[in-house]
Amino acid sequence: MDASLSSQASQPGGTAGAAAATCAAVLVAAPASGQGKTTVAAALARLHARQGRRVRAFKCGPDFLDPHWLALATGAPVHSLDLWMTGEADCRARLHAAAAECDLLVVEGVMGLFDGTPSAADLAQRFGLPVLAVIDAHAMAGTFGALAYGLQSFRDGLPWAGVLANRVASERHGAMLQQALRDPSQWLGALPRDSRFALPERHLGLVAATELGDALARLDAAADVLAGTPLGRMSVANLPQVRFEAASDEPQAMAPLLAGRTIAIARDAAFSFIYPANLDVLTALGAKLSFFSPLAGDALPACDAVWLPGGYPELHAQALSACTAMRESLAAHAAAGKPVWAECGGMMALFDELALQDGEPVHRLWGLLPGRVTMQKRLAGLGPQQLSLGSHVLRGHTFHYSSCETPLEPVARTARPGAPQAVGTRAGEALYVHGPVRASYFHAWFASSPQATARLFGAMSIELESHAAFDQA
Repeated sequence: MDASLSSQASQPGGTAGAAAATCAAVLVAAPASGQGKTTVAAALARLHARQGRRVRAFKCGPDFLDPHWLALATGAPVHSLDLWMTGEADCRARLHAAAAECDLLVVEGVMGLFDGTPSAADLAQRFGLPVLAVIDAHAMAGTFGALAYGLQSFRDGLPWAGVLANRVASERHGAMLQQALRDPSQWLGALPRDSRFALPERHLGLVAATELGDALARLDAAADVLAGTPLGRMSVANLPQVRFEAASDEPQAMAPLLAGRTIAIARDAAFSFIYPANLDVLTALGAKLSFFSPLAGDALPACDAVWLPGGYPELHAQALSACTAMRESLAAHAAAGKPVWAECGGMMALFDELALQDGEPVHRLWGLLPGRVTMQKRLAGLGPQQLSLGSHVLRGHTFHYSSCETPLEPVARTARPGAPQAVGTRAGEALYVHGPVRASYFHAWFASSPQATARLFGAMSIELESHAAFDQA
């Protein structure tokens, strides 16, 4: 990994040697995905935020959707914490900076508590974050106690806050669950199954809060119910208090490799998978950012490079197909030799065609890449990935339900952490280069290599000796 792992622009500067910061903090985890972590984390944050307290939230691991809900609950940007992708130094700096300015810090876990490498449990232990376990108890009684005990005791030294039952049928059911605990004092309450605060899902996860007109009302309804539980009745002073040490080293300043360049960034319901920290990195590199919405009919802004982030082009295929002006302006942009970085859903929009589910029409898309994208019913890619561009390595992840057929040969492929990277194999995600267009299913964490990031957007001074085709773009 490059030495300049941490994004100075997205962290407060001058933290080296600063005093430790202490505030109330919990990590909301669960035995598995779909248990209600986001609902509880967002409800807890919303409950305290609307009482005038300063609340910050984070998401463990790569995720673009849950942070929408946490941001709505707190009114502040939500950054990812991942000991591999973002790095321990980045996590430490963000937690310390948040603790120094807030009353409550809520971290939402990822998948099950011990799932993944690194896992939410690894993060909890590394930074002393007490685990608040959320368990979907709708079809259990005594086993609830076994699950809670297992989560708490599976790993020695795991900080622990208690357990909350979700989707509980009645007060009597809740009493049975509490009695099942070996230590009833670990009981933090129960939330019922209630459509008023249900968070709808689709194939990539939760529906983004920005897509629902009643999103805040849902969080308020959940916060109202949580307020009646032992957890909701706790004052900030009675919640677990965590001491966060300052980073030991100053973050390295980024060279202004993109100074004087304007990057146009698509941002709407079709292209919404953007880490706030990635925007900070581009700004730190000296770029001016200009946002546009293809779905709203915006023209491509005057720019030196374009970023098409991931999102849901499959849900808006008909509208994107009708964006003939955008298709033509992107083609003119590429014909002028100006770079395009297209990431996952952004790449999908650049192919000739998008085929949806069986029996549905095939949509003509923007045609900067030859070939067809086809939606699938099963996941086609999932997990952490890294992309080597010469001597620089970008870390990130992949998560998609489509596959592409193209005559283009990859100039590189991503690899899982610790695995060798290879070209011309089926392992990893392909990086395609077609003229000035660089495209992949890979979602990059820009701070892991500002140099490689600058290269994606056309800073030609970066040497990528092993990728001649990429250099020629």
